[in-house]
Amino acid sequence: MIYLDSAATSLLKPREVAEAMERAMRTMASPGRGGHRPAMLAADTAFRCREELAQFFNAPAPENVVFTMNATHGLNIALSTLVERGDRVVISGYEHNAVTRPLHMLGAQTDVAHSPPFDRAAALEAFRERLPGARCCVCTHVSNVLGAVLPVYEIGGLCAEYGVPFVVDASQSAGVLEVDMGRLGAEFVAMPGHKGLLGPQGTGVLLCRGDAKPIMAGGTGSESRNQNMPQTLPDALEAGTHNIPGIAGLLAGTRWVRRRGLEAIERHERRLKDLMAERLAGVPELELFVSDESGEQSGVLSVRGLRMGSEELAAALGERGVAVRAGLHCAPLSHMSAGTIEGGTVRFSFSPFNTPGEVARAAELLKKLVRGR
Repeated sequence: MIYLDSAATSLLKPREVAEAMERAMRTMASPGRGGHRPAMLAADTAFRCREELAQFFNAPAPENVVFTMNATHGLNIALSTLVERGDRVVISGYEHNAVTRPLHMLGAQTDVAHSPPFDRAAALEAFRERLPGARCCVCTHVSNVLGAVLPVYEIGGLCAEYGVPFVVDASQSAGVLEVDMGRLGAEFVAMPGHKGLLGPQGTGVLLCRGDAKPIMAGGTGSESRNQNMPQTLPDALEAGTHNIPGIAGLLAGTRWVRRRGLEAIERHERRLKDLMAERLAGVPELELFVSDESGEQSGVLSVRGLRMGSEELAAALGERGVAVRAGLHCAPLSHMSAGTIEGGTVRFSFSPFNTPGEVARAAELLKKLVRGR
């Protein structure tokens, strides 16, 4: 199988990830639930993972790294902390349902900073117009549909200028592009563990600048007499038993990414995206969503069949051993921005483990399909 769906989940992972998870399952219990060796091994692993992530993303301290189930969990915490019913919240035209649905549930007024795909200047100007007087601003770093890289550092500067708290969804950038919490000036940065960080499903990270509002309550292994959640991070947000095998795998994946280097990973994935675009260019049955500027797009390429629907194309590719994703990708705003809301797109997303040969074979299969051969 040629797996080209890493924007959903990084199925292809370093062997160290599975080894770390298996070791954790054999030797580790739960942190804060005893002074015996299995519990202490778990506590040490959790702290080392926090420490690694704090260094990698320039968070204030390891304690400001909160483990979550996924990026959606982290975004719900962040938005519940900052937003109340009726608040106006500025978002990009490329947000995932992990942002828009919590805002809807909270009763917020979403103010969309619309901009054309791959137009960073237009995106920045749209935010500049809407930020004054807003209660909060949320922006994805990279569109999960198009791979469009938004100017989050410049948007963060505008938020600081207007005194608007900033939340960054780094679901598609963590482990691929630089995510520097200090430079972003964000109150929260949310990310999954199972995409660019190459960890297992069921892991996520929320970087917190300061206090946050718990959305769950329960045991933390600390302050057991207190019937309120502890006020200090990370305990304030981590009710219940930790996913220690997942955290051990996330630590191994993050260390692999740091050893390989973001520049090398980004260069490799963008080269594969460019190769796919080159192979598909000029095919009249396909519309490609690709930027002319390399810095405006990550290793993600969406295409639309002009004769075959996206779901049909993806299913046919799957039958031939190529794994991709089709449809709206849980991000209808992105498709409204791209003009693909009716049928969505077929998305190719690449990983450090894909090869040019795999990309070339997938492109040839797609061309044969759309040409009816």
